[in-house]
Amino acid sequence: MQDDPQKREISNRRNFSFRLNLFFFATFFLFSVLIVRLAILQFVEGPSLREEEERRGSNEVRIPPIRGNIYDSSGKAIAYSTSTQSLYYSIEPGEKKADSEATAQKLFNVFQKYGDPKVAVTLEQITKNMDLDYKKNTVAVPRRIKSGLTPAEIAYFLENRDLFKGIDIVEESIRHYDKSDTAVQLVGYLKKFGGGAENGLYKDKAKTDDPLLKYLQTEDVGYDGLEYMYQDVLRGKNGLKVYPVNAASRIIGPPVITKPEKGDNIYLTINRQVQEATEQAVMDQLKFLQTTPNREKHQANAKTGYAVAMEVKTGKVIAMASMPDYDPNIWEGGSINTDDYNSIKYVLQNGTISPVIGPYDDPKEQRKHPSSIVFLGSTQKPLSVLIGLNEKLFTTSSTYNDTGSFFYGREGSTRRRIGNAKGHIYGLLDPSSAIAHSSNPFMAKMVGNALYLKDSNNGVNVWDHYVKQFGLGSDTGSGLLNESKGVIGYFHEEEAASAQSALILASFGQMGRYTTLQLAQYAATLASHGKRMKPQFVKEIRDAEGHVVQGYQPEVMNTINFPDAYWKEIEDGMSRVSVTEFNNAPYKVLRKTGTSQQQVSGKTVENSVFIASAPADDPVISVAVVIPEGGFGANGAAPVARKILDAYDEYIGLNGVPKKPLTPAGGTAGNTAAGNTATGNSTAGKPSTGH
Repeated sequence: MQDDPQKREISNRRNFSFRLNLFFFATFFLFSVLIVRLAILQFVEGPSLREEEERRGSNEVRIPPIRGNIYDSSGKAIAYSTSTQSLYYSIEPGEKKADSEATAQKLFNVFQKYGDPKVAVTLEQITKNMDLDYKKNTVAVPRRIKSGLTPAEIAYFLENRDLFKGIDIVEESIRHYDKSDTAVQLVGYLKKFGGGAENGLYKDKAKTDDPLLKYLQTEDVGYDGLEYMYQDVLRGKNGLKVYPVNAASRIIGPPVITKPEKGDNIYLTINRQVQEATEQAVMDQLKFLQTTPNREKHQANAKTGYAVAMEVKTGKVIAMASMPDYDPNIWEGGSINTDDYNSIKYVLQNGTISPVIGPYDDPKEQRKHPSSIVFLGSTQKPLSVLIGLNEKLFTTSSTYNDTGSFFYGREGSTRRRIGNAKGHIYGLLDPSSAIAHSSNPFMAKMVGNALYLKDSNNGVNVWDHYVKQFGLGSDTGSGLLNESKGVIGYFHEEEAASAQSALILASFGQMGRYTTLQLAQYAATLASHGKRMKPQFVKEIRDAEGHVVQGYQPEVMNTINFPDAYWKEIEDGMSRVSVTEFNNAPYKVLRKTGTSQQQVSGKTVENSVFIASAPADDPVISVAVVIPEGGFGANGAAPVARKILDAYDEYIGLNGVPKKPLTPAGGTAGNTAAGNTATGNSTAGKPSTGH
């Protein structure tokens, strides 16, 4: 069959038309894709590409910010920073120790020739800073050899860089601490960001790509206390040096400099004079307890002491002492060697908020001693009476005959006796007298046992609800790192023994171990008739020019509403507590002693606890003192409290007028930090660790 030429022609034309349309469609599609891609490059990816072009044509060097200062309430510097040029040394891979020691000798010679003789660095110090035995850092971490380089030293090293392997000159901020060691553990310390902080406390900070906020590996960052708590406020922002470079990465012009922003300054509520008087009082008392020939007061194991003074109406912490303390300048450089760390490890933590045990190297010996978190002992009793009154277990006119003993439990081996210290028998007591005489049988019978009989199934929960409203076993709100909420024992006692036992023991302070800050907040809440204030450490934040950028107002965490008659009942009792130290006080004081008995490694130790608020008719300041293994509260802790209240009256005034006005000693809050000096009580005699 022959092909029809006409049909073949029509078919060919159709195929050609299809191919032509396909070609035009493909061409249109490709041009469309190209146009869209160009649009994306222009409008979407353009900025990032231009940034990449600029990056490849420039070299960024971050300049660390100068850290803000920390001042006491009068504007005198406690911690301050200076900008300086420092020499760093990095150990080269495979470098022999002898080569590093030779480098140390060469550096010493340069420092001797071009350095400031007033701040001379010894060869021994250079070698120590090199950390050739890796006591402070791994091999990859640069070591700071010397800070505060002179212009002559900088010029020499820049001109002779090839003569020194592994050295680098870094512009940085150096942290200094006042030599009076004011509130050391509260203020905290700094460590290198690149020394482990980037994987721990600052893990989130390591993620930012903002060059002004990105942390430098060699930068010092807050690691505890207020240095950590206010890290974002104190740090400021990086500066930048942007150098133009060619394809070979060689600098081809002057840099464009963005200056770093200095961090803001924080002004504390801490009064330096009261703080230093508190620290001195604790150390003097520890020495007295260890050395006194008075057998009743002698306490050889009283080696640590803690005190907090907190304003009743504002929550301002005027003094916080964890003693012994240490010289925080030991952290200069953001790291510390093993020997230095071992010299301060027992006093590094803030014992007023976290558990600290005295200076015992042997773990077995350490387990024989209590930490800084102790039972309240009889300082619990004003609250116990409030609970009893509010639960209608008795009235303000109820009486109890204290025979010196209260028994509970079944007859036989499980029967337990609750007695008074030294076997005292107090006879007929009303609630306020029970506080004044510190009657354990009254609390056990009238509060603990009575609450159990009223509600045996829920009594422990009722107790827990009350004490936590006063800050015992709950968060104080301080915001400090590693603060303990205390150790609650009454739930465990309820499970292991009985609810009756838990409530009876809790009633006279043997079922909850709490921090000194919690104890101070509790005392202030009693004094304020139920307003639990948030502890305040910072009264304001100012920028580098001195402008206030943030102020602080008192903050009520919760309010406990009891009838006035209940508050008056406990105040009457607290005002009559016999404490020799306050017999001649020129002001009236609400106070309560506590002897906190604690079982440690099978033996009973007595911790000295004391709370006080003054003046009694309208309290403005509350004080809590804890001396582990300090014996009776009246003997161990009360003398410290008296000195703290005296110092507050002298420098601030219980009536608002200081009895001993502070004489200006060169400068105000606006002065440069380096020029500030401590004033007030001398601390020359204050023993400390790490000096």
